[in-house]
Amino acid sequence: MATVFLHGQFMDARDAQISAFDAGFQHGVGLFETMLAIASKDGTRPRVLHLWEHLERLRQSAFDLGLASSIHTDALAEAVERTSAKEADLSPDTQRFRVRLTLSGGDLNMLARRMTAGSTGETPAHEPTLMIHVQPATVYPDEMFHRGVRALVADMKANPFDPAQGHKTLNYWSRLTELQRAAAKGAGESLVFQLTNHLAGGCVSNAFIVKDGTISTPIARGEESDVAGGEADPTEPSQQRAPITLPSPVLPGITRRWVLDWALASGLAAQRKMISIRDVLAADEVFLTNSSWGVLPVVAVEAEQIAAGTPGEVTGRVMSAWNELASADDGSL
Repeated sequence: MATVFLHGQFMDARDAQISAFDAGFQHGVGLFETMLAIASKDGTRPRVLHLWEHLERLRQSAFDLGLASSIHTDALAEAVERTSAKEADLSPDTQRFRVRLTLSGGDLNMLARRMTAGSTGETPAHEPTLMIHVQPATVYPDEMFHRGVRALVADMKANPFDPAQGHKTLNYWSRLTELQRAAAKGAGESLVFQLTNHLAGGCVSNAFIVKDGTISTPIARGEESDVAGGEADPTEPSQQRAPITLPSPVLPGITRRWVLDWALASGLAAQRKMISIRDVLAADEVFLTNSSWGVLPVVAVEAEQIAAGTPGEVTGRVMSAWNELASADDGSL
């Protein structure tokens, strides 16, 4: 089954339509969030993991990229939960659901008028298109998690000077192409590097490495000023030098954030830093995260085996903690 909430109402997936002039269709203008909903044993609404974190990221991206000046997260949360509950009623034997929230640019003419409105005069009203789509979640083979996967190195590069990088925009063509290439070669993901040749993450995931018990992940958008380090500008007097920082094209993943918080609570060292391909290949462990599969071990990159070629101890602990979170029926998120 599949439940769709579009234009403020529920409808059959076969009846879900948007305008041919929607900016999302015409130009890929829009954002999306993918979430995991867990069916409740007591018959109440499914729990959507990290719902508010997803909606806050959407709200901030919509504001930063000029898609919408305000997002009513309370109303969005209610719509997501109602849509998830409706799908759960239609699929009573399903335990996990994939929730996709898409916010596109809406009517192209109204969007253009709004973007080109002068500083004087009235700015025309503009409403983005909102769609929520809930369906049974993909069931991944247990072997992926028990044995780990191989990852390729993507040909595409993440550009830190592209202001849309680090946001979940609708422009996923290059990433999907890389995923198809990986699947054709029997790999589970492709690692994307930045123009500086530092790791950005997977095509549809955030990346972590473990070395000597320390968990490291690339610096994400919005964290640049929070993370110490970087090279000093040699043209400035030493007392005036400040670290050189580029904007990060890395998505601030919701599951990524959970891993960092979990590590802190578990007494494990964790850091955000620039990671090279050498760091990846020399790591004791590598794993990827997203809201669909949770935590996925990587045991090889291209033809290079990572350490022993099996999921490591730290990765196993993170996977166990995530699985416990995703199966808990106590309402904790």
